[in-house]
Amino acid sequence: MFAKSPIIEHMEKYNRIFENNQKWIEEKKATDAEFFEHLSKGQDPDFLYIGCSDSRVTAEDMMGAEPGDIFVHRNIANVVSNVDLNTMSVIEYAVAYLHVKHIVVCGHYYCGGVKAAMQPADLGILNPWLRNIRDVYRLHKDELNSITDEEARYKRLVELNVEEQCINVLKTAVVQRHYLDGGYPMVHGWVFDIHSGQLIDLKLDLDQKLKDIREIYDLGASSKA
Repeated sequence: MFAKSPIIEHMEKYNRIFENNQKWIEEKKATDAEFFEHLSKGQDPDFLYIGCSDSRVTAEDMMGAEPGDIFVHRNIANVVSNVDLNTMSVIEYAVAYLHVKHIVVCGHYYCGGVKAAMQPADLGILNPWLRNIRDVYRLHKDELNSITDEEARYKRLVELNVEEQCINVLKTAVVQRHYLDGGYPMVHGWVFDIHSGQLIDLKLDLDQKLKDIREIYDLGASSKA
């Protein structure tokens, strides 16, 4: 008996996606016949989730969420860069038009992007992106270099990267403006532990951290004067 060619195997995986999609449609209609009718009327999510593009980390699954619950943006190592028009547009739309109540930056242990940023290697087009994470290392160099266990240092950089990206979210004008007007959105930092499946709230005291930088980054100062 001849073995299947790689092309046939890959196409079978591709076609299986559409089979799974049909099963998903049937399952949704079985519990709610008007599910897709309701879904087509628009979205009103309470959460903006900014996470990593890693294929092992899916926001809806680990949060137990349904379609329409979460507005999702993902990139390598969950970076929030002020020069990334994609990320900035997502935040602007989620806050100004969807009026989300929570913005979550979620990293994960054993993140390939964070690991790559820890290596002294030229990674081509990835260099400018990973520099965002290398800058996090620079800001927290003393703490990180004091950790002798490499895996523990790696996991701590994942956490510190989440913290710094949360601060980057808070630096944006749209988030500051809406927070001053109505107390929302609130910003949270999470880490997903791939080994256990646990979602960890880092419980960051972002208000306290922002007190040290508010003189520079408070874009609402003139309007409150």
